[in-house]
Amino acid sequence: MNEHASHELWVVRHGATEWSEASRHTSVTDLPLLPEGEEVARELAPRLAAVEFAEVRTSPRLRARRTAELTGFPDAVTDDDLVEWAYGDYEGVTTEQIREQVPGWTMWTHPAPGGETAADLTRRLDRFVEHVRGVDGPVLAFGHGHSLRALAARWLDLPVTDGRHFKLDTATVSVLGWERETPVVRRWNS
Repeated sequence: MNEHASHELWVVRHGATEWSEASRHTSVTDLPLLPEGEEVARELAPRLAAVEFAEVRTSPRLRARRTAELTGFPDAVTDDDLVEWAYGDYEGVTTEQIREQVPGWTMWTHPAPGGETAADLTRRLDRFVEHVRGVDGPVLAFGHGHSLRALAARWLDLPVTDGRHFKLDTATVSVLGWERETPVVRRWNS
């Protein structure tokens, strides 16, 4: 039997907020879900109820905790390793606004002044991946756009910056797992 068979990571990006709808970078600002964000989160509940999770974890941010609650997991354990990539001085600013000063800027390719570096993000996501791989059974994690994309990259043993290849919409379910001894993406942005 595959030794990794029970090590599966399900990730859910939080429902829509005012800033996610406006494409404003949101890390530490604790925004509530929009009513439509709450509605779409509730619609995920039946899909997640079909799986018996060994552990359920969530970013401590309100938008992630509320999504966990609305999908049927009000007792999800908060985990600081699941917070969004810290945007520093770019908190609340759109990519287009940043590019007025820094042409070609992306979070994946340029630093965010006062924010978290790719190396910092790698350290905390690696800690989370190591934890998940030690759990006997599937783990469900509620988090944020950039950090969950980077988490997928780290699951695959890729640099966090390769998370740029994984588009992730709000209130979606993704599954990371194994094919024999190789970490894989089983389902993404669904």
